[in-house]
Amino acid sequence: MSTVFIALQTNEDTRPIVEAIVQDNPSAVVNEQPAMVKIDANDKLVVRRETIEELIGRPYDLQELQINLITMSGNLDQTDDEMVLYWNA
Repeated sequence: MSTVFIALQTNEDTRPIVEAIVQDNPSAVVNEQPAMVKIDANDKLVVRRETIEELIGRPYDLQELQINLITMSGNLDQTDDEMVLYWNA
């Protein structure tokens, strides 16, 4: 098993994004620091546009995530609807 992760700045914009990621990845582990939040998952982590939109109450372009993105680990596949971090087996 390999761990993938995404790290985001801690601010008001990212709070619902983190909540959406955890909602879509219930086994993910959230590590909150004073200036960042890191979300780890085994093998795969999915960020869904639709879930974020439900929580923030407006349309959301996944490219907006990059404004608060610190770093990520894993292979990346991205469409307009979701971003998937994963490791090939």
